[in-house]
Amino acid sequence: MKLASYRLNNKDSYGVVVGDGIVDLGKRLPYADLRALLEADGLSKAGDLAKEKPDAKVTDVTFLPLIANPGKIICVGLNYKAHREETGRKPTDNPALFVRFPDSQTAHGDVMVKPKNSIEFDYEGELAVVIGKSGRHIAEKDAFSIIAGYSCYNDGSVRDWQYHTMQWTPGKNYPKTGSFGPWMVTKDEIPDVNKLTLKTRLNGQQVQETGIDLMLFPIPVLIAYITTFTQLNPGDVISTGTPGGVGVKRTPQLFMKPGDSVEVEISSIGILQNKVIEP
Repeated sequence: MKLASYRLNNKDSYGVVVGDGIVDLGKRLPYADLRALLEADGLSKAGDLAKEKPDAKVTDVTFLPLIANPGKIICVGLNYKAHREETGRKPTDNPALFVRFPDSQTAHGDVMVKPKNSIEFDYEGELAVVIGKSGRHIAEKDAFSIIAGYSCYNDGSVRDWQYHTMQWTPGKNYPKTGSFGPWMVTKDEIPDVNKLTLKTRLNGQQVQETGIDLMLFPIPVLIAYITTFTQLNPGDVISTGTPGGVGVKRTPQLFMKPGDSVEVEISSIGILQNKVIEP
């Protein structure tokens, strides 16, 4: 099942994507948004309603960030060997984590905004994990039990601001620099997430490609580690890291600029597409 958040006729809603149509769950269920649906453990209800006649075509809606109001967006740095090596970083015993703010996100089909005080706006295609159940101190063997599904993420990075200090927060949180969507594919549709392939394209040129199985810290390890220090709740998001090929480490460097088109494609999930503009 594919679940999306969107705006239609000036009203925000969410629904099930079925073929080229969307069944509007917002008008059928008493939950305000997709996060609230997950909090209410409502995926089975959504599945039952997926059989109803679509209310709109996918082309009629304006997508919103998949989870527009997550309690936490936890991002993983340096989680692929090729990316770690291109940055010159040494192996670590634990994952490198940082956070994004919800208002740093934009949606599929919307724009990513290159900050006016930066010339180093970089792409980072990633797999996003959407949490479906609350959990603390989750063992690796139980990690998948709290996952609702998977989506695409572009952890757009403002490199010059990211590297001001050892802390990455400024370079990861400019408004509308990260993109999330177009929808979530529920985990039952993806029995083995490690078999997925991620690709990033800039203006049609492929700039990143990896198998999800090449993560240095796989999803169960991430969930076990994160839930040691914080509770994960429905609607929380883990963006699991980008592979090698980022623009800042290319020769010559390759950054996103106004007018560019960037795509993150993950097999069995879909394609997250954005145009880049100036503020």
